[in-house]
Amino acid sequence: MLQDQRGRWALIVHGGAKEMQPGEEDANREGVLAAVRAGQAVLERGGSAVDAVEASIRVLEDLPVFNAGRGSAPNVAGEVEMCAGLMDGRDLSTGAVGAIKLVRHPISVARRLMPEKEVLLVGEGALLFARENGAAPATNEELLAEEEKKELAEHDTVGAVAWDQGGNLAAGTSTGGLAGAPVGRIGDSPLPGSGLYADNHIGAVSFSGDGESIARLALAARVMASLEDGQDLEVALTRALAKLPGVGGAEGDGGGIAIAKDGRVAWAHNSPHFAVALVTSEMPAPKAYLKKDEERSG
Repeated sequence: MLQDQRGRWALIVHGGAKEMQPGEEDANREGVLAAVRAGQAVLERGGSAVDAVEASIRVLEDLPVFNAGRGSAPNVAGEVEMCAGLMDGRDLSTGAVGAIKLVRHPISVARRLMPEKEVLLVGEGALLFARENGAAPATNEELLAEEEKKELAEHDTVGAVAWDQGGNLAAGTSTGGLAGAPVGRIGDSPLPGSGLYADNHIGAVSFSGDGESIARLALAARVMASLEDGQDLEVALTRALAKLPGVGGAEGDGGGIAIAKDGRVAWAHNSPHFAVALVTSEMPAPKAYLKKDEERSG
């Protein structure tokens, strides 16, 4: 543990890279603030980064304004298939679920999988594991986005990254998928090295955006390699995101949040909006932003 680290912690959450519709701004800002406060309570009492990430994402999964848990997008068959991943920087343990149905909190199913040998369970196997481990159920109707939001639920993965008082890092993601996606579609969100990564020796990152492009680029792995080479945290995020349009075209945008091994926090996006809230042990209160320009002008 770093000598000056004692008692220090940091947390950043995001509500998805997307274009907000008029009237959605307050709900997005209030939602990410509620999420970061849930994780903050964990870190302030000395809890783990993994616990803080799970607590934050559970709040986002409960809020219909975000495309995760409640508020998820229907696939081509009208069903909700969700993905989530959680990674512990202490030992690289990872739990992830893909195309899982009928659970209230996919992030908590991913958390229960972390001690197991398997990294990723999908579809019926993921649901069976969830039920065997007492995951809270939900109906398809409870999970579906409101009618007016269904076609807008794009690039709306949520995520969190935390650094606890022990110097441990964790990263998590959760998503309700893309409207009209093929049955069984899995994007970058649950894949370590694509949508998320955490390593105490380097840093931790969580992405949202064009899932197929993020997966093809192994975007989280690129950022981790850049950090290991000594690149600035925000520069590493910005340069990684700049590669998305070259792979995904006009729809290739996204956003990312990260914490370095020493607790420095950064975020970046090339999407129209990216709802973010962050707080550290050195801040009097959390701050929330809907785009990077707000932080720069503040």
